[in-house]
Amino acid sequence: MHAHAHDRQGYASRVLRVSLAVTMAYIVLLVISGVRAHSLALLSEAAHNVSDFLALLLSLAAVYLEQRPPSATKTYGYSRAGVLAAFINAMTLVAIAFYIFYEAGRRLASPQHVHPGLMIGVAAAGVVVNGVISAILWRSSKDLNIRSAFLHMLGDTLSTAAVIGGGWAILATGQNWIDPALSFGIGAMILWSSHGIIRETLNILLEGTPRGMDLSHVGQEIAAVAGVNDVHDLHVWSIGSDSHALSCHIGIADIPPSASEAILREVQERLRLKFHIHHTTIQFEHVVCDVAHGCVVIPTPTPEGHGHTH
Repeated sequence: MHAHAHDRQGYASRVLRVSLAVTMAYIVLLVISGVRAHSLALLSEAAHNVSDFLALLLSLAAVYLEQRPPSATKTYGYSRAGVLAAFINAMTLVAIAFYIFYEAGRRLASPQHVHPGLMIGVAAAGVVVNGVISAILWRSSKDLNIRSAFLHMLGDTLSTAAVIGGGWAILATGQNWIDPALSFGIGAMILWSSHGIIRETLNILLEGTPRGMDLSHVGQEIAAVAGVNDVHDLHVWSIGSDSHALSCHIGIADIPPSASEAILREVQERLRLKFHIHHTTIQFEHVVCDVAHGCVVIPTPTPEGHGHTH
Protein backbone atom coordinates (compact mmCIF):
# COMPACT_ATOMS: atom_id res chain seq x y z
CA MET A 1 0.00 0.00 0.00
CA HIS A 2 2.82 2.39 0.88
CA ALA A 3 4.65 1.49 -2.35
CA HIS A 4 1.49 2.09 -4.37
CA ALA A 5 1.06 5.54 -2.81
CA HIS A 6 4.73 6.35 -3.46
CA ASP A 7 4.41 5.34 -7.14
CA ARG A 8 1.26 7.45 -7.49
CA GLN A 9 3.01 10.47 -5.98
CA GLY A 10 6.04 9.95 -8.24
CA TYR A 11 3.81 9.90 -11.32
CA ALA A 12 1.96 12.99 -10.11
CA SER A 13 5.18 14.95 -9.53
CA ARG A 14 6.45 14.13 -13.04
CA VAL A 15 3.16 15.19 -14.61
CA LEU A 16 3.10 18.41 -12.60
CA ARG A 17 6.66 19.35 -13.63
CA VAL A 18 5.86 18.89 -17.33
CA SER A 19 2.59 20.77 -16.91
CA LEU A 20 4.40 23.70 -15.28
CA ALA A 21 6.82 24.08 -18.19
CA VAL A 22 4.08 23.89 -20.84
CA THR A 23 1.80 26.27 -18.95
CA MET A 24 4.51 28.91 -18.57
CA ALA A 25 5.21 28.83 -22.32
CA TYR A 26 1.51 29.25 -23.05
CA ILE A 27 1.21 32.17 -20.60
CA VAL A 28 3.93 34.06 -22.49
CA LEU A 29 2.10 33.39 -25.77
CA LEU A 30 -1.22 34.60 -24.31
CA VAL A 31 0.19 37.84 -22.93
CA ILE A 32 1.97 38.77 -26.16
CA SER A 33 -1.05 37.84 -28.29
CA GLY A 34 -3.55 39.52 -25.96
CA VAL A 35 -1.67 42.82 -26.07
CA ARG A 36 -1.31 42.69 -29.85
CA ALA A 37 -4.96 41.71 -30.41
CA HIS A 38 -6.31 44.14 -27.75
CA SER A 39 -8.32 41.16 -26.45
CA LEU A 40 -9.44 41.13 -22.82
CA ALA A 41 -10.56 37.52 -23.29
CA LEU A 42 -7.00 36.47 -24.13
CA LEU A 43 -5.57 38.53 -21.26
CA SER A 44 -8.19 36.96 -18.96
CA GLU A 45 -6.99 33.58 -20.14
CA ALA A 46 -3.42 34.65 -19.38
CA ALA A 47 -4.46 35.59 -15.82
CA HIS A 48 -6.30 32.30 -15.47
CA ASN A 49 -3.22 30.44 -16.68
CA VAL A 50 -1.02 32.32 -14.20
CA SER A 51 -3.32 31.00 -11.48
CA ASP A 52 -2.98 27.55 -13.05
CA PHE A 53 0.81 27.86 -12.95
CA LEU A 54 0.72 28.80 -9.27
CA ALA A 55 -1.79 26.03 -8.60
CA LEU A 56 0.44 23.45 -10.28
CA LEU A 57 3.47 24.78 -8.40
CA LEU A 58 1.59 24.60 -5.10
CA SER A 59 0.37 21.10 -5.90
CA LEU A 60 3.91 19.99 -6.71
CA ALA A 61 5.17 21.38 -3.38
CA ALA A 62 2.33 19.58 -1.60
CA VAL A 63 3.21 16.27 -3.30
CA TYR A 64 6.75 16.51 -1.95
CA LEU A 65 5.50 17.46 1.53
CA GLU A 66 3.07 14.53 1.58
CA GLN A 67 5.98 12.12 1.09
CA ARG A 68 7.64 13.25 4.31
CA PRO A 69 7.26 10.70 7.13
CA PRO A 70 5.43 11.38 10.41
CA SER A 71 7.44 12.85 13.26
CA ALA A 72 7.06 13.55 16.98
CA THR A 73 5.56 16.97 16.18
CA LYS A 74 3.66 15.96 12.99
CA THR A 75 2.24 12.61 14.03
CA TYR A 76 0.06 12.30 10.91
CA GLY A 77 2.88 13.49 8.67
CA TYR A 78 2.03 16.12 6.06
CA SER A 79 -1.03 14.43 4.58
CA ARG A 80 -3.05 17.64 4.73
CA ALA A 81 -0.48 19.67 2.79
CA GLY A 82 -2.29 18.69 -0.41
CA VAL A 83 -5.66 19.64 1.07
CA LEU A 84 -4.34 23.05 2.11
CA ALA A 85 -2.83 23.54 -1.36
CA ALA A 86 -6.17 22.70 -2.96
CA PHE A 87 -7.95 25.22 -0.72
CA ILE A 88 -5.48 28.00 -1.55
CA ASN A 89 -5.74 27.17 -5.25
CA ALA A 90 -9.51 27.43 -5.16
CA MET A 91 -9.45 30.74 -3.29
CA THR A 92 -7.06 32.25 -5.84
CA LEU A 93 -9.50 31.20 -8.54
CA VAL A 94 -12.27 33.14 -6.79
CA ALA A 95 -10.10 36.29 -6.57
CA ILE A 96 -9.14 36.04 -10.24
CA ALA A 97 -12.77 35.55 -11.29
CA PHE A 98 -13.86 38.76 -9.59
CA TYR A 99 -10.95 40.68 -11.12
CA ILE A 100 -12.03 39.45 -14.55
CA PHE A 101 -15.60 40.63 -13.80
CA TYR A 102 -14.24 44.07 -12.94
CA GLU A 103 -12.16 44.37 -16.11
CA ALA A 104 -14.99 43.02 -18.28
CA GLY A 105 -17.34 45.64 -16.84
CA ARG A 106 -14.87 48.37 -17.78
CA ARG A 107 -14.56 47.00 -21.33
CA LEU A 108 -18.33 46.79 -21.76
CA ALA A 109 -18.59 50.47 -20.83
CA SER A 110 -15.86 51.33 -23.33
CA PRO A 111 -15.43 48.56 -25.96
CA GLN A 112 -12.07 48.29 -27.74
CA HIS A 113 -11.32 46.96 -31.20
CA VAL A 114 -9.96 43.42 -31.12
CA HIS A 115 -8.31 41.15 -33.68
CA PRO A 116 -10.46 38.01 -33.75
CA GLY A 117 -8.16 36.07 -36.08
CA LEU A 118 -5.32 36.17 -33.57
CA MET A 119 -7.77 35.32 -30.77
CA ILE A 120 -8.89 32.19 -32.60
CA GLY A 121 -5.36 31.00 -33.40
CA VAL A 122 -4.00 31.42 -29.87
CA ALA A 123 -7.13 29.92 -28.28
CA ALA A 124 -6.91 26.88 -30.57
CA ALA A 125 -3.37 26.28 -29.35
CA GLY A 126 -4.63 26.66 -25.79
CA VAL A 127 -7.32 24.04 -26.24
CA VAL A 128 -4.67 21.53 -27.34
CA VAL A 129 -2.19 22.43 -24.57
CA ASN A 130 -4.70 22.55 -21.71
CA GLY A 131 -6.64 19.56 -23.01
CA VAL A 132 -3.53 17.36 -23.03
CA ILE A 133 -2.50 18.48 -19.52
CA SER A 134 -6.06 17.92 -18.22
CA ALA A 135 -6.13 14.41 -19.67
CA ILE A 136 -2.82 13.55 -18.00
CA LEU A 137 -3.86 14.99 -14.62
CA TRP A 138 -7.20 13.16 -14.76
CA ARG A 139 -5.41 9.86 -14.12
CA SER A 140 -4.45 11.11 -10.63
CA SER A 141 -7.61 13.16 -9.98
CA LYS A 142 -8.76 10.96 -7.06
CA ASP A 143 -6.27 12.92 -4.96
CA LEU A 144 -7.91 16.20 -3.92
CA ASN A 145 -4.70 18.16 -4.44
CA ILE A 146 -4.29 16.90 -8.02
CA ARG A 147 -8.03 17.24 -8.65
CA SER A 148 -7.85 20.96 -7.85
CA ALA A 149 -5.07 21.33 -10.44
CA PHE A 150 -7.06 19.18 -12.88
CA LEU A 151 -10.11 21.43 -12.49
CA HIS A 152 -7.93 24.47 -13.13
CA MET A 153 -6.74 22.98 -16.41
CA LEU A 154 -10.15 21.64 -17.42
CA GLY A 155 -11.65 25.08 -16.83
CA ASP A 156 -8.94 26.55 -19.04
CA THR A 157 -9.68 24.05 -21.79
CA LEU A 158 -13.37 24.96 -21.81
CA SER A 159 -12.77 28.71 -21.54
CA THR A 160 -10.23 28.73 -24.39
CA ALA A 161 -12.73 26.81 -26.49
CA ALA A 162 -15.22 29.59 -25.68
CA VAL A 163 -12.68 32.19 -26.85
CA ILE A 164 -12.59 30.46 -30.23
CA GLY A 165 -16.37 30.76 -30.45
CA GLY A 166 -16.17 34.41 -29.42
CA GLY A 167 -13.57 35.12 -32.08
CA TRP A 168 -15.78 33.63 -34.77
CA ALA A 169 -18.73 35.69 -33.49
CA ILE A 170 -16.69 38.92 -33.67
CA LEU A 171 -15.57 38.04 -37.20
CA ALA A 172 -19.16 37.44 -38.25
CA THR A 173 -20.79 40.46 -36.56
CA GLY A 174 -18.01 42.98 -35.95
CA GLN A 175 -19.36 43.51 -32.41
CA ASN A 176 -16.40 44.08 -30.07
CA TRP A 177 -18.57 43.88 -26.91
CA ILE A 178 -18.55 40.11 -27.40
CA ASP A 179 -14.96 40.01 -26.07
CA PRO A 180 -15.72 41.39 -22.54
CA ALA A 181 -19.02 39.48 -22.47
CA LEU A 182 -17.04 36.33 -23.10
CA SER A 183 -14.77 37.28 -20.19
CA PHE A 184 -17.83 37.32 -17.90
CA GLY A 185 -18.53 33.76 -18.98
CA ILE A 186 -14.93 32.72 -18.30
CA GLY A 187 -15.12 34.30 -14.82
CA ALA A 188 -18.37 32.46 -14.06
CA MET A 189 -16.79 29.18 -15.18
CA ILE A 190 -13.82 29.82 -12.88
CA LEU A 191 -16.16 30.39 -9.91
CA TRP A 192 -18.09 27.21 -10.69
CA SER A 193 -14.93 25.09 -10.87
CA SER A 194 -13.67 26.41 -7.52
CA HIS A 195 -16.89 25.94 -5.52
CA GLY A 196 -16.71 22.16 -5.07
CA ILE A 197 -13.02 22.21 -4.10
CA ILE A 198 -13.57 24.93 -1.48
CA ARG A 199 -16.49 23.02 0.05
CA GLU A 200 -14.61 19.72 0.20
CA THR A 201 -11.34 21.14 1.52
CA LEU A 202 -13.12 23.12 4.22
CA ASN A 203 -14.92 19.94 5.28
CA ILE A 204 -11.59 18.14 5.64
CA LEU A 205 -9.86 21.02 7.42
CA LEU A 206 -12.81 21.30 9.84
CA GLU A 207 -12.64 17.50 10.36
CA GLY A 208 -16.15 16.93 9.07
CA THR A 209 -17.48 13.51 8.11
CA PRO A 210 -15.91 12.52 4.76
CA ARG A 211 -17.93 13.19 1.63
CA GLY A 212 -20.29 10.36 0.76
CA MET A 213 -19.99 8.66 4.14
CA ASP A 214 -23.06 8.24 6.38
CA LEU A 215 -22.07 8.22 10.06
CA SER A 216 -25.16 6.25 11.09
CA HIS A 217 -24.29 3.50 8.59
CA VAL A 218 -20.79 3.28 10.04
CA GLY A 219 -22.27 2.94 13.53
CA GLN A 220 -24.71 0.26 12.39
CA GLU A 221 -21.93 -1.73 10.75
CA ILE A 222 -19.89 -1.70 13.97
CA ALA A 223 -22.96 -2.57 16.06
CA ALA A 224 -23.62 -5.60 13.81
CA VAL A 225 -20.40 -7.29 15.01
CA ALA A 226 -21.09 -10.12 17.46
CA GLY A 227 -20.27 -9.06 21.03
CA VAL A 228 -20.85 -5.32 20.46
CA ASN A 229 -23.59 -4.03 22.78
CA ASP A 230 -23.57 -0.38 21.67
CA VAL A 231 -21.53 2.23 19.80
CA HIS A 232 -21.19 5.86 20.85
CA ASP A 233 -18.81 8.84 20.79
CA LEU A 234 -18.32 7.98 17.12
CA HIS A 235 -16.20 10.30 14.98
CA VAL A 236 -14.98 9.88 11.40
CA TRP A 237 -12.76 12.43 9.68
CA SER A 238 -10.24 12.70 6.84
CA ILE A 239 -6.51 12.96 7.46
CA GLY A 240 -5.83 13.67 3.78
CA SER A 241 -7.88 13.64 0.61
CA ASP A 242 -8.02 9.84 0.41
CA SER A 243 -7.25 8.65 3.96
CA HIS A 244 -9.84 8.48 6.73
CA ALA A 245 -9.66 7.97 10.50
CA LEU A 246 -12.20 6.87 13.12
CA SER A 247 -12.52 6.95 16.88
CA CYS A 248 -15.36 5.56 18.97
CA HIS A 249 -16.43 3.92 22.22
CA ILE A 250 -17.80 0.38 22.01
CA GLY A 251 -19.80 -1.20 24.82
CA ILE A 252 -19.05 -4.88 25.40
CA ALA A 253 -19.64 -7.42 28.16
CA ASP A 254 -17.08 -7.95 30.94
CA ILE A 255 -15.05 -10.46 28.92
CA PRO A 256 -11.36 -11.50 28.81
CA PRO A 257 -8.95 -9.44 26.65
CA SER A 258 -8.56 -12.35 24.23
CA ALA A 259 -12.29 -12.24 23.46
CA SER A 260 -12.33 -8.45 23.06
CA GLU A 261 -9.35 -8.73 20.70
CA ALA A 262 -11.45 -10.83 18.32
CA ILE A 263 -14.20 -8.18 18.36
CA LEU A 264 -11.62 -5.47 17.65
CA ARG A 265 -10.19 -7.34 14.65
CA GLU A 266 -13.68 -7.89 13.20
CA VAL A 267 -14.62 -4.21 13.63
CA GLN A 268 -11.40 -3.03 11.99
CA GLU A 269 -11.83 -5.45 9.09
CA ARG A 270 -15.37 -4.23 8.39
CA LEU A 271 -14.29 -0.61 8.55
CA ARG A 272 -11.42 -1.29 6.15
CA LEU A 273 -13.45 -3.22 3.59
CA LYS A 274 -16.71 -1.24 3.58
CA PHE A 275 -15.57 2.31 4.34
CA HIS A 276 -11.82 2.33 3.51
CA ILE A 277 -11.04 3.46 7.06
CA HIS A 278 -7.56 2.25 8.03
CA HIS A 279 -6.68 4.40 11.04
CA THR A 280 -8.87 3.62 14.06
CA THR A 281 -8.85 4.43 17.77
CA ILE A 282 -11.39 2.24 19.57
CA GLN A 283 -12.13 2.27 23.30
CA PHE A 284 -13.93 -0.73 24.84
CA GLU A 285 -16.25 -0.22 27.83
CA HIS A 286 -18.48 -2.47 29.91
CA VAL A 287 -19.95 0.32 32.07
CA VAL A 288 -22.11 3.31 31.15
CA CYS A 289 -20.08 6.11 29.53
CA ASP A 290 -20.29 9.46 31.31
CA VAL A 291 -21.79 11.90 28.78
CA ALA A 292 -20.98 14.84 31.05
CA HIS A 293 -17.25 14.25 30.62
CA GLY A 294 -16.87 14.53 26.86
CA CYS A 295 -18.64 11.41 25.61
CA VAL A 296 -20.81 12.26 22.58
CA VAL A 297 -23.80 9.99 22.04
CA ILE A 298 -24.71 9.54 18.36
CA PRO A 299 -28.38 8.75 17.60
CA THR A 300 -28.72 5.96 15.03
CA PRO A 301 -31.94 4.75 13.37
CA THR A 302 -33.31 1.29 14.11
CA PRO A 303 -34.32 -1.07 11.26
CA GLU A 304 -37.96 -0.21 12.06
CA GLY A 305 -37.14 3.47 11.45
CA HIS A 306 -38.19 4.71 14.94
CA GLY A 307 -34.65 5.54 16.02
CA HIS A 308 -32.91 5.04 19.33
CA THR A 309 -29.93 6.49 21.11
CA HIS A 310 -26.84 4.55 22.09
